[in-house]
Amino acid sequence: MANYLKRPNGTEDVTPKNIHKWLTVEKVVRETAECFGFSEIRVPTFETTELFHLSVGETTDVVQKEMYSVTAKETVYTLRPEGTAGTIRAMLQNGMLAEALPQKVFYVLSCFRHERPQAGRLREFHQFGIEMAGSASPYADADVIMVAKQILDTLGLKNIQLHINSIGCPKCRAKYFDALRAYFADSVDTLCETCQGRMQRNPMRILDCKSPVCKEIASGAPKILDYLCEECTEHFAVFRSALDTLQVSYVVDPTIVRGLDYYTKTVFEFITTDIGAQGTVCAGGRYDGLIEQLGGQSVPALGFGMGLERLILTMEHQGCEFLQPSSCELYIAPMEDAARPEAMRLANLLRKNGSRVEYDLANRTFKAQMKYADKLGAEYLLVLGSNELETKQAKLKNMKTGEQLPISLGDDFEDAYTAIVFSDMFGDSPIGESLIPKN
Repeated sequence: MANYLKRPNGTEDVTPKNIHKWLTVEKVVRETAECFGFSEIRVPTFETTELFHLSVGETTDVVQKEMYSVTAKETVYTLRPEGTAGTIRAMLQNGMLAEALPQKVFYVLSCFRHERPQAGRLREFHQFGIEMAGSASPYADADVIMVAKQILDTLGLKNIQLHINSIGCPKCRAKYFDALRAYFADSVDTLCETCQGRMQRNPMRILDCKSPVCKEIASGAPKILDYLCEECTEHFAVFRSALDTLQVSYVVDPTIVRGLDYYTKTVFEFITTDIGAQGTVCAGGRYDGLIEQLGGQSVPALGFGMGLERLILTMEHQGCEFLQPSSCELYIAPMEDAARPEAMRLANLLRKNGSRVEYDLANRTFKAQMKYADKLGAEYLLVLGSNELETKQAKLKNMKTGEQLPISLGDDFEDAYTAIVFSDMFGDSPIGESLIPKN
């Protein structure tokens, strides 16, 4: 067995063989977010630990069990376990919430949680997310969901079901917490140690526990929808009506409470059964009190997070299409040493134009170069030897069809450059488009 160092458990390498899958997803999420008026934001990989205690919540699994934290000169920092807290902190610190509202941002970032690695769940994972601050309208809830739905539809995903719920506001939850405490009172000694500690602080967190015993006990617990105040009931009704208007199918699922304490009112998940038990590919909701909790004014907000690993895994299972990997457009094969400087010169002239060009860098024989060009998936081949350099004539070969086109090299390869980039052999293909000089 090889004795080289391995990557840490719960992380993955994305090699050139698979990067096109990530580029496909990242292209779609960015372009879709921009269509809905969201602009990209980038935030630090780590924040002060206090930020996550205040936002995510002391009683959540994330804070209690899953965060990676380190003490540096008496300050405790934590690798971000999710994207919302740091993004809201950035919006506050940079004065964005004093500008025209709603503020709408998106991000693509890595997150870190110490969990048991499994399909679609890693210790370092990547997340696309959006955050909208400054709208209390239930139509904003529907708009945020449409961003996620359009992404999933554009990627060609099927069998994705939208589950929605309302977990009310602090006023609703005070009564609901009393009902939960009464329900769990007879089973408190059977609950896991973590959930026993949640009974007084936040009994709703028990509903989100991963323990099979706690799940079984919680299966008959009271439902939050039965405890909503008039305002939250109206908000949920208008939100549902907006989804109906948009002809978005959904399931009202009272079991969705989300694993983070900052959520209020609307919560939702897009769920698939195609990747096993961990089937949530997107989740989010409203968090109207979070900005105030972090020291800002009372500004309503909402958003979602979408795990890119799970998204790609689901696409693979469903046979969705990805963008084609980038490949070599032109391979220049020098026949002997004297031709290598000229191959280098022509390759770099074309690269400045944006073309993907390779030439031999390993002193291969001509036969070996042909095999290498084939492995690269080169679309075209140009052979440079003493005869071509002397006559200033070469042939551009289509590697798929075998068609050859005479090319005049000219002085300093200007003629070759012009002939190649405007060659009829490229036609209207993407290769031809990429070879057209850029202004």
